[in-house]
Amino acid sequence: MLSTQVLQLLSQKAIEAAKEAATFISSYDIENVTVDIKKNEVGCLTPQGGTSVASQVVTEVDIKSQEIILNILNPTIREYDLGILAEEIVDDNSRFEKDCFWCIDPLDGTLPYTQGYQGYSVSIALVAKDGTPVIGVVCNPVTMDVYHAFLGGGAFKNGNSWTDDKRPGDKYFTLINDRSFTKHPKFKDITMCVNDVAMDSGYSTFKMIKQGGAVMNAIWVLENRPACYFKLPKKEKGGGSIWDFAATACIFTELGVPVSDIYGNKLDLNSKESTFMNNYGVLFYDVPDIQCNNMLAKFLE
Repeated sequence: MLSTQVLQLLSQKAIEAAKEAATFISSYDIENVTVDIKKNEVGCLTPQGGTSVASQVVTEVDIKSQEIILNILNPTIREYDLGILAEEIVDDNSRFEKDCFWCIDPLDGTLPYTQGYQGYSVSIALVAKDGTPVIGVVCNPVTMDVYHAFLGGGAFKNGNSWTDDKRPGDKYFTLINDRSFTKHPKFKDITMCVNDVAMDSGYSTFKMIKQGGAVMNAIWVLENRPACYFKLPKKEKGGGSIWDFAATACIFTELGVPVSDIYGNKLDLNSKESTFMNNYGVLFYDVPDIQCNNMLAKFLE
């Protein structure tokens, strides 16, 4: 396993890469962005894409952002013998052979980005072969806020130590989810249940945020706590991929905040079956006195 000193060095390289990519994204003229759908050489949807519109959208900004990141991280791949898993390149399976691999989402939330909404970001993680996230870096191109953590080293926001500063006096409960969740057949039942549980637990106001990509949705849990973000399991491919959750899982873990699949188990961030997380869903929450996985259990198929 990499030493603490090396993890610190690699986290700084990931921060450099994320900030440079985010600066590029923020400076790009969104009016001139060309939106495409991920397809392979024979015109079929790529295996990286999943079934939702959000997961299939790609732009030249995604591609260029990834190039910027790889230009900075490639020397570390050679020096420390790291693998790589990135959204806009084919999985070369090096993540199963190396002790650690870079896990890169060069523009999470491409759909809100192209539609002019906040909720997109750059996400870079370093993940151990056993699926443990050991570095997590997120940069928000709108605010240029940088969130990062590394195993055993704590979590940071804009270089300052970040703690799980729960606000017990805050009576707002925030449910954060993807816009696609509003089309879920159990949307009304689930939101009513969450609202009822929140009210019964002493929260006087229930609000929803449903515009961001997976990375910023998880970050918004921490910025709006007490809050909850989840993706339910589903049969079809999709539900986010490893690169959507690896960086924020590291940040949550270093803050001591719960992150798991929907059943309360550790996230499988290096599955040999697929990069998709649809089989077990995800759950990020920071809500005192509420076990969110128990609350959602009745809605699982």
